[in-house]
Amino acid sequence: MARIDVLTALLGGELVGDGSVEIHRVAPLERAGEGDLSFLANPRLLSRLKTSRAAAFIVKPAHRDAVGDDRPCIVTGDPYLYFARASQFFNPSPAIVPGIHALASVRCTIPATVAVDAGAVVEDGAEIGEDVLIGANCYVGRGARIGNGTRLAPNVTIYADCVLGENCIIHAGAVIGSDGFGFAREAEGRWVKIPQIGRVVIGNDVEIGSNTSIDRGALEDTVISDGVKLDNQIQVAHNVHIGEHTAVAGSSGIAGSARIGARCMIGGQGGISGHITIADDVIVSGCTLISKSIRTAGVYTGCLPQQTHAEWVRNFAHLRHLDALANKIRLLEQRLEQQEKPKETL
Repeated sequence: MARIDVLTALLGGELVGDGSVEIHRVAPLERAGEGDLSFLANPRLLSRLKTSRAAAFIVKPAHRDAVGDDRPCIVTGDPYLYFARASQFFNPSPAIVPGIHALASVRCTIPATVAVDAGAVVEDGAEIGEDVLIGANCYVGRGARIGNGTRLAPNVTIYADCVLGENCIIHAGAVIGSDGFGFAREAEGRWVKIPQIGRVVIGNDVEIGSNTSIDRGALEDTVISDGVKLDNQIQVAHNVHIGEHTAVAGSSGIAGSARIGARCMIGGQGGISGHITIADDVIVSGCTLISKSIRTAGVYTGCLPQQTHAEWVRNFAHLRHLDALANKIRLLEQRLEQQEKPKETL
């Protein structure tokens, strides 16, 4: 709980109205009530603001007068970002209770500020920073390094020699450092495994969603830079590099040796082919396949609307003949040009 003037002093913004109003939590416009702080980021929801029962609002300068005189508001250029910071203020991460559970196995020296929950295993040679949480049934391999303040939810696996930076959050079931999909094929069709001897190196302030897998490099490292946010159930293959503050939504797949720039946004179920490069500040729409390098920042989309199977078969049959149709059109254009030329006078 905090007075709204105290909150504004901490987070910034311009306070309009009664600064003594007590705020207990944040809530959406339609469900907010007494003691709630809500926000308007989308102008199309302006009608909900006018009927909302929230105690106070976060709004853009253009909407400050829509709140009325009976309730205070915080005026800021980006209400959604302000809401995120206010939510962090009212919902801090639970404090770590240091100690090693009796059912955990820790085979290295760790700081006294670290918490290791039941069933977790920390192998010999691992390096664990201050204020780290290792959740129940986690595995931290030999030689792995985990930076200060990083938290592993239950059932996270960190393979040997992988590196996690400071203040990372790794959600349940994530696997960091499993073998990349590297095989050479013999003439008889059998596959020969290529040892994956690189690491996964993760920067600071990275969040990795549940059941996401990041493969170790074949020869070089797989690198996840500072501030990257990965959603649930993402596959990051060996030798991939992801630039700072890039966000990737759920069920996306990034093939081996792809290079993704900084501050990119990859939509859900996006597909990134291997050995390509994506420039900084690229936005990839959901369900889009990127099969060639992107050298220029911008928004890229490559998905078709759904069709019935019969329609899809018919349309695909037409697509197979596009080259032939283009050639026919070109010939017709040439003939028309010949016919339209003025005849030479004798």
